[in-house]
Amino acid sequence: QVQLVESGGGLVQAGGSLRLSCAAFGRTTFTAYAMGWFRQAPGKEREFVAAISRFGGGTDYADSVKGRFTISRDNAKNTVYLQMNSLKPEDTAVYYCAAAAGVTLPLSRGGMDYWGKGTLVTVSS
Repeated sequence: QVQLVESGGGLVQAGGSLRLSCAAFGRTTFTAYAMGWFRQAPGKEREFVAAISRFGGGTDYADSVKGRFTISRDNAKNTVYLQMNSLKPEDTAVYYCAAAAGVTLPLSRGGMDYWGKGTLVTVSS
């Protein structure tokens, strides 16, 4: 069992930056999991944002965030990060961290094994 706890959300003006963190807890090996970030805006389905492979050698991004967001992980700290730059109002959503065991990229929403409870990011225009 893995518990994922996101942090770092908040209110930011358009053009600003935020860094989200997701810490993993539980009797498990963090490197067993590919990690992903997803987001869900009001009235919309949850969508893929970014993913990183178990040891960080591979990454994947949604087209809408390429060049603005960067995913990284620190396996010594059991933590994955999402650096978000040049934020836009359309990035406003609840951001969820998720873990998938024994898979390679790309990740899909339906293929994740564990989810965090989410952190709200609001970008004002």
